[in-house]
Amino acid sequence: MIRYGVVGTGYFGAELARYLLKNDGAKITVIYDPENAESVAEELDARVAGSLDELVSSDDVDCVIVATPNYLHKEPVIKAAKNGKHVFCEKPIALSYADCREMVDTCKECGVTFMAGHIMNFFNGVHHAKELINQGVIGDVLFCHSARNGWEEEQETVSWKKIREKSGGHLYHHIHELDCVQFIMGGLPETVTMIGGNVAHNGENFGDEDDMIFVNMEFPNKRFALLEWGSAYRWGEHYVLIQGTKGAIKLDMYNCRGTLKVNGEESYFLVHESQEEDDDRTRIYHSTEMDGAIAYGKPGKRTPMWLSSIINKEMKYLHEIMEGAPVSEEFKKLLTGEAALEAIASADACTLSINEDRKVKLSEII
Repeated sequence: MIRYGVVGTGYFGAELARYLLKNDGAKITVIYDPENAESVAEELDARVAGSLDELVSSDDVDCVIVATPNYLHKEPVIKAAKNGKHVFCEKPIALSYADCREMVDTCKECGVTFMAGHIMNFFNGVHHAKELINQGVIGDVLFCHSARNGWEEEQETVSWKKIREKSGGHLYHHIHELDCVQFIMGGLPETVTMIGGNVAHNGENFGDEDDMIFVNMEFPNKRFALLEWGSAYRWGEHYVLIQGTKGAIKLDMYNCRGTLKVNGEESYFLVHESQEEDDDRTRIYHSTEMDGAIAYGKPGKRTPMWLSSIINKEMKYLHEIMEGAPVSEEFKKLLTGEAALEAIASADACTLSINEDRKVKLSEII
């Protein structure tokens, strides 16, 4: 039996716990959340901890799931590691390279697993794209272009996800695409440049994050990437496009489908596990459930079909690792925090770029 403690049981933390319980030999034993713990603990047959320290020091916890708001990740991760607990932490694992470095190093020194919640790694379409690239189907990768954007209307309340100090803004909160591009490119860029600003959503009811940002990345051997995010786009898009010397791959999450293009011929594959799940994601993007390319959850809300399926895969993988399954080469960096650390390094370089209006070398951060 692997026993899990959960820190933060709002929208996503509660769902992670629910899907963990679907695995044989998994039990949620302790929950800590000052606002939402009672109802979730009753549902999952767990006890409520009176403090973070109580949870991380509990004898009946082997692994701690950290699903607090982004700016509150560091303390539970470090305390869990120092108490000898393995850790799963939602993305972004931190809002600065320094904090992220301390978290990764502490987990390494304490000999515990530190898995980052970079859930895009578990997309069927991402796996397939990686296989095609490794097989040389599209030749050498020259350029990646990602976009995750839409239009945000004024909300009745302002989510913490729209407060830069708490979420990191679009760049950090939606770090999936940055992580995915760096994996495809084989590592960190040499330099980055970021431009943008809050161009259409000024006012207290919108938060203070930039609603339009563009990142240019320059990789070794004249390879490049362009990434864009924001909520000031009337024409919404969400995709990762990979251009190679022999062909191209597009992972389209908005009109959900994977496309391989070689010699002018197109073939198609699933982004998620089934056509029903791909169709579900397309439906959601074309409905009123989205807010600027984001579907904001809240305590008690359940994840949509496509996301539930991915969470299920991710939590199954975590549980198998806790039970002693071998770590594949593909996921090695994901289970030490190194992949998350590299993503935060680039995000910090981008932040420095826009703040100082200049191109920034990654060596300035690392």
